[in-house]
Amino acid sequence: MTLLPAPPVGGHALPLARDLAVHGDRTALVTSDGELSYRELAARVEETAHRLGTERRLVLLPGAPTTAALVVHLAALSAGHPVLLVPGDHPEAVAALTAAYDPDVVIHPEDDGPWRIEERRAVSAHTLHPDLALLLSTSGSTGSPKLVRLSHENLQANAESIAAYLDIRPTDRAATTLPMHYCYGLSVIHSHLLRGAGLVLTGLSVADACFWDLFRTAGGTALAGVPYTFDLLDRVGFADMDLPRLRYVTQAGGRLAPERVARYAELGRRRGWDLFVMYGQTEATARMAYLPPALAATHPGAIGVPVPGGSFSLAPVEESPDPAVGELVYTGPNVMLGYAHTPDDLALGRTVDTLRTGDLARRTDDGLYEIVGRRSRFVKILGLRVDPGQIEASLARHGLDALCTGDDEGLDIAAVAEPGWDARRIRRRVVDECGLPARAVHVHVLPELPRLASGKPDYRAVSALPRPTDGPPAEGGTTTDDLRALYALVLDRPDVTPDSSFVSLGGDSLSYVEMSLRLEQRLGHLPPNWHTTPLRDLEERRTPALEGRPRRRVETSVVLRAVAIVCVVGSHISLFDLRGGAHLLLAVAGYNFARFLLSSPERRERIRRTGRGIARIAVPTMAWTAFALLVDDDYDLSNLFLLHNALWPEDMSSRIHLWFVEALVYILLALTALLAVPAVHRLERRFPYGLPVALVGLGLLARYELVGLPARAQITDAVTVFWLFALGWAAAQSRTTTHRLLVTLTALATVPGFFPGEPRRELFVMAGFCLLTWFPTLPGSHRLNQLAGLLAGSSLAIYLTHWQTYPLVDGVSEPLALLVSLAFGIAYAKVVDKLVHHVSARRAARRHPARRTRAGHTGPALTPGRGSTTPKA
Repeated sequence: MTLLPAPPVGGHALPLARDLAVHGDRTALVTSDGELSYRELAARVEETAHRLGTERRLVLLPGAPTTAALVVHLAALSAGHPVLLVPGDHPEAVAALTAAYDPDVVIHPEDDGPWRIEERRAVSAHTLHPDLALLLSTSGSTGSPKLVRLSHENLQANAESIAAYLDIRPTDRAATTLPMHYCYGLSVIHSHLLRGAGLVLTGLSVADACFWDLFRTAGGTALAGVPYTFDLLDRVGFADMDLPRLRYVTQAGGRLAPERVARYAELGRRRGWDLFVMYGQTEATARMAYLPPALAATHPGAIGVPVPGGSFSLAPVEESPDPAVGELVYTGPNVMLGYAHTPDDLALGRTVDTLRTGDLARRTDDGLYEIVGRRSRFVKILGLRVDPGQIEASLARHGLDALCTGDDEGLDIAAVAEPGWDARRIRRRVVDECGLPARAVHVHVLPELPRLASGKPDYRAVSALPRPTDGPPAEGGTTTDDLRALYALVLDRPDVTPDSSFVSLGGDSLSYVEMSLRLEQRLGHLPPNWHTTPLRDLEERRTPALEGRPRRRVETSVVLRAVAIVCVVGSHISLFDLRGGAHLLLAVAGYNFARFLLSSPERRERIRRTGRGIARIAVPTMAWTAFALLVDDDYDLSNLFLLHNALWPEDMSSRIHLWFVEALVYILLALTALLAVPAVHRLERRFPYGLPVALVGLGLLARYELVGLPARAQITDAVTVFWLFALGWAAAQSRTTTHRLLVTLTALATVPGFFPGEPRRELFVMAGFCLLTWFPTLPGSHRLNQLAGLLAGSSLAIYLTHWQTYPLVDGVSEPLALLVSLAFGIAYAKVVDKLVHHVSARRAARRHPARRTRAGHTGPALTPGRGSTTPKA
């Protein structure tokens, strides 16, 4: 049965949404779950349009980079229903706009499958003008009730204009790198659907390696970004990426520095793609001007020429001393119908014909337009358009008298001190209100607000206030100096510089958990490669509102370490039976070995780091074993010196308890010796994935007993478990989908049978491998992340001490024995931590006696660190 499109009331519908089926079996959407053709997309749109009905109603839709959200959006537009598109990642904005405009239909996101349609009434409570198609916020994600009213003609004309100057082809595939509720991101969707091109539909950031895997696999040809996106591209090594199908890169959403425009234009020329610098506003649906790629290198400061169908003029302004400079005024079919402030405004037709942009501009002799300033108080920060007046009004509602101004770098807020309101609380309120990162909001608490002689606000005085140099508070961000002190504290390094990174300072999995948790508290969301990012760039890696406000994430390796150690202890107590944790920890150890100990290109530095890592595992183990020798007879001197596994590999008595630590130390010693050979070092540098894969093959010879080795324990001997470590190493070095598939298939093929008669144990290890290989991070929360970090950071200490701890309590209660074992292990880790802190402080004082500061305290750059005592797992 073929569904017919629901006839739009009055014949008003968006052609690009209505005519999807004309593109037939061309690929419309590519997601991580597969592809969807235009014919299939059209069928889903038609079905949803019928569900929405023929009675024209106001539909509130949370924007999201999902097939379900796009289907509802296109269905409503094809059936003539006005869409109020709101930021799906900003529940406060959704609630505010729902309350302000009382939509007739509210769309609720679902985790999978079609989204739920809440029909609040069968007939609209509002008078909806026949031309009204879309309502967008002018301020990105603030929830301001001031909306832009756009018509079907606006949307269609702007999509056609963009498709024309970009020369979008049916073979193109554009990635959704910007939010759907943002006019720039929406214009990418509309213009490509218009031409029957494909969309790579994803919510991943360009800072995520998985984004580039999807982009390459999908044959991506187009990227769109705001200035911050280009900051991320610089950090992830975009210039060196192999993107053979990339045809064009577009930039809008704020000014990109001319030198960067020229640099990217030259990069595009070398790599075979075009750079389109563009200019627009929500009030013009999206785009008003573009800079032809051929002119980007020679005119990098220009916004270019009007888009097809549009035109510019310059209106004289009194405040400009240059007669050639005027306010830029745009005319074209994409100019909005007007603004809406209340639901009553939805009945209005066109109230404006031209758009006064508020930008001061001039026209060059070459016919190009350049922006030279801003007339109104609106500012764009990190690509987000912010109304300082709206922020003042919001603070006033909380009883605060404040003035707000800003520039491209951030907001300056002067506020009169009120009981219960300090700079931190005011900053948090503004951050929640406008969606900016805390580092871009500068609060000055003053006895009184600066005023002109006339009594009017003195905004120039507010702008002239010195911005704080100590950075925003811990929960929002920090300065480079603060990060230097933090790195010195955790890593015991007095030589931290702004160019240092966690890895370059010798950070490894032993301190990774503690550092990541501390940084997350200060910076919020951490990028996947924070550990290799220089300090001077790290705070810039926060994802602003236009990239989507990210939920808390936690490293998969941290979760696996935490889960594995709980399973190890719980299984030994017999509270439950979920074994395989120690073997999974070996795989995670190999994963972290590649990430941290092999990060330096210098052979001697690698040897030094690995040696230090081995010591940080062996010394706490030997110390606890010496204590255990005094209180029971489970161990002997072979355990004290970590030799039992080597001397008696078949022994399965209590003296095998430390097999995991001994096997890990043996493997690290062997690999240190192997990679110390210059030829092997060069081989690893040339084939970072190939070498561990080859070592997996060698390890499997022992796993399947295909080589003539002395009789050994099958699952606890370093030789027979080495392949797990090597496979974790290969997982960390996987850079393509093919690499990850090979690692996964190897794990799925070789783990079964390793634990005879224990399928649950094998499934546990295989599941861990799959998570480690395919999901660098997992959803989390602040509390869960802290708990996982605490357990992972203490996993070695818990493993060492639980053998002597749980027998004291398990006769009383097995759950209590688990809790006591975990708590005691954490306490032991803290004790070792303090000893490391003390020793490091003494060493630092001996090495740098002149750096002692007043009162005998060590300065921030010399503050010794706290290293956690976790295994390389």
